Amino acid sequence: MRAFATHFAFEFKTGLRNSNQLMINYLFPAGFYAIMGLVMTKINPLFADTMVPSMAVFAIVASTIVGMPGPLVEAREAGIYRSYKINGVPAISILVIPALTTIFHALIAATLIALSAPLLFGGRAPVDWAALALVIVAAAMSCGGIGALISVIAKDTRATVLWSQLIFLPSMLIGGMMIPVDLLPPSIAPLSLLLPTTHAMQAAIGLAFHEETILPAALSLAVLIASSLVSFALATYLFNWDTRNATRRGHPLMALLAWVPFALTILAA
Repeated sequence: MRAFATHFAFEFKTGLRNSNQLMINYLFPAGFYAIMGLVMTKINPLFADTMVPSMAVFAIVASTIVGMPGPLVEAREAGIYRSYKINGVPAISILVIPALTTIFHALIAATLIALSAPLLFGGRAPVDWAALALVIVAAAMSCGGIGALISVIAKDTRATVLWSQLIFLPSMLIGGMMIPVDLLPPSIAPLSLLLPTTHAMQAAIGLAFHEETILPAALSLAVLIASSLVSFALATYLFNWDTRNATRRGHPLMALLAWVPFALTILAA
């Protein structure tokens, strides 16, 4: 337990001292949040109604899906995990500790955004702050699991960019953060249910703001929790200590199983 705490503290401090991680964990979400608050609320006043959850979810996605996989893959390519294996560090610690520290940073940024948006930009405050906190934590765990899964299946750092953007860009466009899901074309709306941001927004709108949603808010929350468990389990199973190791457990396509909870909600829509 002491070794876990020491490793966690080291990774957390690295997220503050490393300029790249500081940028993606705090400065990038804060800058985008400020721009959206100053510009988007003027262009579309209705954005203020969903600004709190959408910008909080954006901070989570930026940290976990965009920022987290790269450093993990770089460490694997540099052979750092080989020394961990020699010293008896379990694979789950290598994945879980960086994921938890990244999630912790994301939660800090999301909390600051959620608390300041009503004061700075007139964002609508939630009816139930506790429900919003629960949704944000569930969304962070779900996205953190996906980020860990990307770091495991990506062959190199260039591949991490591809996989991360494959999730990040659709999340921005059809994931409910910028455009409400109920305003999407009927042909696109079902695809949005494959994204964790859609379920995070649906759960937040239903549970924290007590508004009508296209899916039961409790179902979206359950999907986020289920996806986090499946993603972390798959990431641990598919983990590879070294890029030069020709043998590995399972095929990278097994990562698609992490989307089964999301895919099942299409049937319920």
